[in-house]
Amino acid sequence: MTYDCLILGGGVIGLSIAYELAQAGARVRVIDRQQAGQEASWAGAGILPPANRQTAVHPLEQLRGLSHQLHPAWAEQLQAETGIDTGLRRCGGLYLARSSGEAASLHALAASLADVDIDMNKLAPHELGEIEPALQPLNESGQLAAAYHLPDEWQLRNPHHLQALVAACRNRGVKIDEHLEATDFVIDGGEMTGVITAAGILKADQYCLTTGAWTFSLLCRLGIQTGIMPIRGQMVLFRSRRPLFAHVLNEGPRYMVPRNDGRVIVGSTEEEVGFDKRTTDDAIQELIGLARDLVTGLQSADIEKTWAGLRPGTFDGFPYIGAVPELNNAFVAAGHFRSGLHLSPGTARVVRQLIQGESPEIDLAPFRLGRG
Repeated sequence: MTYDCLILGGGVIGLSIAYELAQAGARVRVIDRQQAGQEASWAGAGILPPANRQTAVHPLEQLRGLSHQLHPAWAEQLQAETGIDTGLRRCGGLYLARSSGEAASLHALAASLADVDIDMNKLAPHELGEIEPALQPLNESGQLAAAYHLPDEWQLRNPHHLQALVAACRNRGVKIDEHLEATDFVIDGGEMTGVITAAGILKADQYCLTTGAWTFSLLCRLGIQTGIMPIRGQMVLFRSRRPLFAHVLNEGPRYMVPRNDGRVIVGSTEEEVGFDKRTTDDAIQELIGLARDLVTGLQSADIEKTWAGLRPGTFDGFPYIGAVPELNNAFVAAGHFRSGLHLSPGTARVVRQLIQGESPEIDLAPFRLGRG
């Protein structure tokens, strides 16, 4: 079979683009260096912070707004096609500060969200315990300097969403080849004409690189330097007999995400350690301590698992989305850092438009390869 598009990388970005292209009738093949839907896509916590497409001005905020708008429809459609519940729910988020500096940061965040018509409400001490009873001991401890409620924060269960994407892609005729790594490219006359793998040279009409933190080395093969780098994030999974709290809890860069089955994901670190996915005792103990300080019910909960993932960070915090310079049939979508799951539907929409020769509904200039 001749494929319209070969996608390198079977994480949430690559699978979402394949899903979108297949829905539009394209013949798509995806290859991944290991099992599809792993790496950073699987490792994250699945927090979907609110975004407002109507008030968004900058293209990155427009991409967030488009993605946030698409997530409910995608969750419903994926479940209808595969029978898999992706765990999307509007649980709301609570933002906590235990120092005056953190409180000031939350005040500034609430003000910036108000400017784009997103509600983030400061809570009086008695309101926090009413909204989230599990935090009443923390509330009574006198440690809290401020607490805010973000009602439109959602969560998605990463592994379930990825399982659904893999199944839905296959249902739509997408060929997914796992444990098949791209090592180089064949270029001829301003076009990519093949991808070199252990299974031989794979060909398609168009190509898209969605290989996360590994995209840097592949683009180097094309003579293109980017700021993509692996940023390790370590995580802890607790398991309780029953759900202990309902909201996503946020304190600075750390978070706790409750699942309906009593599990709680706690994260995360940000470490520049190359491609090292090992956990460290210090970081894991810090996360365990944070969780048990905030929710005392976790003191008796079992620790089910710990792990680390490699997020694809960039030097300016923007992903790379767009055409590969000097190649008229190659594209890239990588470098989404902590927002890959959240931005995946919007990224899939605009990349599908780009690949199929349409004008993307969001200006992709700020995301271009080769930006300063």
